[in-house]
Amino acid sequence: MGLPGGWELILIVLVLVLLFGATKLPQMARSLGQSARVFKAEARGMKADEEAAKKEKSEREPKPELTAGESSAPPVTSAVDEKQRNDSKN
Repeated sequence: MGLPGGWELILIVLVLVLLFGATKLPQMARSLGQSARVFKAEARGMKADEEAAKKEKSEREPKPELTAGESSAPPVTSAVDEKQRNDSKN
């Protein structure tokens, strides 16, 4: 089913005018336009809030700072190294 053609559109407009009256149609169209603008503004606001929350979350997470001579990977220890450390502590 495609879009309505010329005669179908004219018929639809006439039915709308008969149902709502010629004075109500511009008010209804204006109201519909305002509703669409409010909806778009709210959607943009929600998107901005979400992006701000992501940015705030990433800023709150502490990032370890490296000093000179330190690598970014954690040191690799073997079971033998840990046993020696435990023995030296006791």
